[in-house]
Amino acid sequence: MQNKITLHLILVSILLTFACSESEEPSLNLDASVAVEIKDDPYGNHPRQVLDVYLPANRSKEKTKLFVWIHGGAWTDGDKSEFAQIKPLLESLFEDYAFVSVNYRLFNITTTSNRFPNQEEDIQSMLNYVKSRLNAWDLSDDVVLAGGSAGGHLALLHSYKNNGDGLVKATVAFFPPTDFKAFHGFNFLTTALIEALIGGSPSNKPSGYANASPVNYINSSSVPTAFFHGTADNVVPITQSYILEEKLKKNNVPYLREYVQGAGHSFSQSVTIDLVGKTAAFLKVHVP
Repeated sequence: MQNKITLHLILVSILLTFACSESEEPSLNLDASVAVEIKDDPYGNHPRQVLDVYLPANRSKEKTKLFVWIHGGAWTDGDKSEFAQIKPLLESLFEDYAFVSVNYRLFNITTTSNRFPNQEEDIQSMLNYVKSRLNAWDLSDDVVLAGGSAGGHLALLHSYKNNGDGLVKATVAFFPPTDFKAFHGFNFLTTALIEALIGGSPSNKPSGYANASPVNYINSSSVPTAFFHGTADNVVPITQSYILEEKLKKNNVPYLREYVQGAGHSFSQSVTIDLVGKTAAFLKVHVP
């Protein structure tokens, strides 16, 4: 009997040790002199509520700012891994910056799960988490929020509407939707997507369209903004950026904009290099 009890205790001890070793996260070297990458860092409980963090070597709370990238994909698709395409360029042109690339809950057009504003709420949750980690990451509280297409929309929306704590100091958007009421009806696919995302049309869901439109929240205190659009964009019409520019100009908000002649809903490598370079110069002035 004694031997059975002893064997049982040994087995329990082994299982507990194994369970603890499985649940413990690997220790991260957060020495500020060393570059660190943190993948799939959770900012919520949903599998999509994760982000990747890229901390440069020799960073400091006094000088190192943070650039956060939100992926595109019509709010229904996409992944933070798209950041890999521009990461080398950003690292070469943005001095003293760390980078974050974020996922968020995707709208399922078939089941209508994760309907807007879940995406907006995720960006709020993500930035609250980021803010809580700035000291541990040895970063300043100067954050630039950026994205492309749907990601650009989410970046602008948060920066103008939900930036009450002033964490975001500037925002950057590539070919962003900015006014959902004006965007509705652009083509059949756009109309179907937006009506599913918001849960109706502008006539029966006017507040939903208004609440999702970044331009409705621009005022004289809005953050400096850089935005870029192709004149031949057949996914998000360039008129969306015309509306944005008009609102920024009316409220005397500093902005940088480029309308790329003949470009669609993406830019060539040479154009992207040029625009990122201009963005870096713009941010040096407005987020010194």
